[in-house]
Amino acid sequence: MNQLSEFGLGNALQSKSSIHSVGIVGCGSVGQELTLLIAKSGIEVVFVDVSDERVKEIEICLSHRLDDEINHWGMTSSEKRLVLSRIKGTADYNGLSDCDIVIEAISSRKRGTMIEVRQDLFRQIESVVKEDTIISSQLSTLIISDLANSLKKPERAIGIHFIDPIAKTQIVEVGRGQNSSDYAFKQISRLCNMLKRTVVAVNESPGNISTRMIIPFINDACELLSEGVASIEDIDLTMKEASGHHIGPFELADRMGLDKVLKYMDNLYSEFAERKYKPSPIIKKLVRANYLGRSTGKGFYKYENGKVVGNTIRFVID
Repeated sequence: MNQLSEFGLGNALQSKSSIHSVGIVGCGSVGQELTLLIAKSGIEVVFVDVSDERVKEIEICLSHRLDDEINHWGMTSSEKRLVLSRIKGTADYNGLSDCDIVIEAISSRKRGTMIEVRQDLFRQIESVVKEDTIISSQLSTLIISDLANSLKKPERAIGIHFIDPIAKTQIVEVGRGQNSSDYAFKQISRLCNMLKRTVVAVNESPGNISTRMIIPFINDACELLSEGVASIEDIDLTMKEASGHHIGPFELADRMGLDKVLKYMDNLYSEFAERKYKPSPIIKKLVRANYLGRSTGKGFYKYENGKVVGNTIRFVID
């Protein structure tokens, strides 16, 4: 008996279910967070974006994100080099050919689910990957079955939702589609375990658990604000104290991005036609003014250097 077999290492190295490489298609803010999370966990990452120029921009952004961690004593320079050595960017989908799992993570400020675009991406991914590669999508208000139908092997598709902030949130929602195989679920669960994340299995539904709970939370806060019940700050403070949440509804909306919140509201309202998902006029007004939250320096709150310095909606007590 050789030494590898004696210690059970030979089988581990030869296992078909081992995850050595993960592909990320669409490397905007979410894709970059996923890329770094996976690479920090010791897994090779290949990200695909629209052009070589865009790939270079993303590589610079990834480097800057890690520099920020170094500046806050969260990483050393040698650890940064090791993480970046696991990441390869390309504009060619053939770069995904050896990936064990591919996650579509495109982002857009356009309203709607972009289902046709995502279906086309799924077909492009399937045309270059291995027979047993799992194809997933970072889904907030779409269901994986709508994308899996575009594949020759729909059983390889499964939904996943890393909840913002991705680097800190310890759970991942995994939504099985109508045709998702047990192997697909086991592989995506294995990836989550390697990332030290707990899997929350959900029956596929637009919004999963988190988004369907968060959107009414924000909408109810907007209704209180529009009725003049209390100020932005006091509504946030009350909800943090009363519910035990570490963040209030308006703080949460600003962190998520009000354009993203509005998109989620539109999609859920279109799906369920329930009033609790109907976009608040306050959210619409702020988005039209490009008050999108922390990303633009103004949302419900005003920000300077990342710190709250006031709010954008005046509250007056009669």
